[in-house]
Amino acid sequence: MSFDQKRILGRTGLKVGRLGISSSYRAPQKAYEEAFERGCNYFTWGTFIRGRSKEMQKAIQEIIKKGQREKLVLACYTYAHQKNLTEYFLNRGIKALGIDYVDILLLGYFPKRPPQKIIDGALELKEKGKVRFLGLSGHNRKLFPELAKEGIFDVFHIRYNAAHRGAETEAFPYLQGEDRPGIVSFTATRWGQLLKEKKMPAGERPPSAVDCYRFVLSHPAVDVVMVGTRTLEQMREDLTTLETDAMNEEELTRMRKIGDYLYKSR
Repeated sequence: MSFDQKRILGRTGLKVGRLGISSSYRAPQKAYEEAFERGCNYFTWGTFIRGRSKEMQKAIQEIIKKGQREKLVLACYTYAHQKNLTEYFLNRGIKALGIDYVDILLLGYFPKRPPQKIIDGALELKEKGKVRFLGLSGHNRKLFPELAKEGIFDVFHIRYNAAHRGAETEAFPYLQGEDRPGIVSFTATRWGQLLKEKKMPAGERPPSAVDCYRFVLSHPAVDVVMVGTRTLEQMREDLTTLETDAMNEEELTRMRKIGDYLYKSR
């Protein structure tokens, strides 16, 4: 099955495109709009002023103006780590976008279980109707299966790429079943290092960004892979991932070889 087919984001029931669009790299408005038109409807946007993108904000407002709010899955990050600040910045973000709610409130980044006050505050926002689902982002892979047992979080953002494959044994096998959380992967290019020729083993050409996204999406546990795009041209290149499908074993073996080399030489 090609990657242009949408997928259900775990127990949220939300239908999402396989490429997630981040505001972090501040692409132009048109880039976000083209991605949405291609079915990439999972957007992440920061609630802190510094984490926002005015260009994504304008794209979201245009999408809403066209009556397509229900097709957009908007996940808002918060790094406040304080109950009152989380609500304060979320309210500002909602107001800035001109919407009533966000689909997912993402708490990040947490190396261990968030303090109960933070969780209680997030649940209160859910009860108030300001967020529909709760998510958590972090690098501690073993934390996600433990949190999944509590049933509080509906979506997990998990680091996974050819060089960091620990989630294959420490997280993914324990996040399955009908009531599973949605799984979104980030750092597919390992902060761009998987794309650098000087980081490659002898005789290997570097993968493309599309290769990195395909590698991640080839794992059946992953619903969405986040893409980091700065320009319209980069977005158009990233969107060609949708015209491909899962890697074959030869391709996966090559990516693992490159990932292992990069990991050991860090």
